[in-house]
Amino acid sequence: MQQVRFGAWRSEGIRRRFRMGGVNRRIRVLLAHFVVAFGSGAALLAGVAFTRPVFDGASLPVRGLRAQSAALSIRPPWVTSPVQSALGSRQFLVDRAAFVADLLRTGRVNRGRAWDIAEIAVREAYRRRVPPALVLGVMLTEDGGFKSAARSSMGAIGLMQVHAPAWHELVRVFGSNIRSDSTNLKYGIYILGLLASTSRNAGDIEASWRDALLRYNGCITGSNTSDCRAYPDVVRQNVVRGARYSCAGLNFESCVAAPLWLAMRDGRS
Repeated sequence: MQQVRFGAWRSEGIRRRFRMGGVNRRIRVLLAHFVVAFGSGAALLAGVAFTRPVFDGASLPVRGLRAQSAALSIRPPWVTSPVQSALGSRQFLVDRAAFVADLLRTGRVNRGRAWDIAEIAVREAYRRRVPPALVLGVMLTEDGGFKSAARSSMGAIGLMQVHAPAWHELVRVFGSNIRSDSTNLKYGIYILGLLASTSRNAGDIEASWRDALLRYNGCITGSNTSDCRAYPDVVRQNVVRGARYSCAGLNFESCVAAPLWLAMRDGRS
């Protein structure tokens, strides 16, 4: 490259303009780099949103989306928007990818099944206005092995441990094969949303989610299982431990309790 000798210009003003021109050129180069980086970030987000991602459990695209999730934490689209609008939002795609990542972290499901479970679980959570992280917490509590045919001593079955005889009227809506992951999730999330929406403690954020989970567990009087009163705390612990990506660094209150309370409050108004 030919060197420019400042001695060729005798005017200090010309030298000053040259120096400023160099600064401007450097600014333009930096702006160009910024545009390229921004475009790459947008492309990454689009890739997560519109393709079935391949996660390796270490470098997950949802890590780059934590800030976006946190910004929408208290009023996510499943709280504020009609169902179809919420399902069409980019946040739905982010939540679905995060749910897949959390399932893979357990080491108990493969990528294909993780994606299949997340597709139904997050979609139904949006429909029933339930935090996806809470659904994951219930799954980890009820059937941490993710066994479709898991059966409790009380006859509850599947991922969400649904007790079919108690909800026989849902057969006409969701079908009768509750050993199917899809059907089981639809039953369980519908029931969880219904119990949350009819909580007897709707005016209290803390009491409302606890009441919903106690009723989901069938813990009304505590006569069937002596320690059933601990069920909400076990679910919360599983959310904190297991929903790392779904909660995107938020605590339980911001990720689950407050959004659930807002959704139920708005539904009653």
